[in-house]
Amino acid sequence: MIKLYGHEISGNSYKVRLMLSLLGLEYEWITVDLTKGEHKSPEYLAMNPFGQLPLLVDGETKLADAQAILVYLARQYGGEQWLPLEAVPLSQVIRWLSTTAGEVRQGPENARLYYLFGPGTKINIERATQKAEFILTQLDKQLSTRTWLEFEHPTIADIAVFPYIAMAREGKINLDPYTNVLNWIERVKQLPGYLPRAGI
Repeated sequence: MIKLYGHEISGNSYKVRLMLSLLGLEYEWITVDLTKGEHKSPEYLAMNPFGQLPLLVDGETKLADAQAILVYLARQYGGEQWLPLEAVPLSQVIRWLSTTAGEVRQGPENARLYYLFGPGTKINIERATQKAEFILTQLDKQLSTRTWLEFEHPTIADIAVFPYIAMAREGKINLDPYTNVLNWIERVKQLPGYLPRAGI
């Protein structure tokens, strides 16, 4: 059976759980307590030297990094609906995975971390808020002409971007001006197999 190591507070752990649920895959959830530093324990570092969450184990396959795990799950279990193989559409999806690790992380994800863990995070909250407003403006514009981020069906691009955008209010980011983003969040929540989460 698939094993997923993660933490409830982690949006990256959640996006993998969401993908597993959308695909109807059974898995074992193993909590790694970030607040107790369990992600830095010798046992965990032996599996994932980066000490990050989540970590997916599927038989002999061990994969870290939420975006990489989404790619694996889509190719292994989901088919081309979730991750197209042709050059142009594939690159369009990968672009959003990069955006997730860049602008989304620097904006709404960091703003959320700041308010969850306080100034000790050394996050510049003004910069994080500005970055959040930038990416939300871009997303709202992108979603003004389409149902999903790239195509007329959801892909792992949507699943990658979704959690930290949908949880933006935990970082005191106001989503109300971004009507297209709010509508998209609701569409994700209506997907068969959607996994509810506190804060969304």
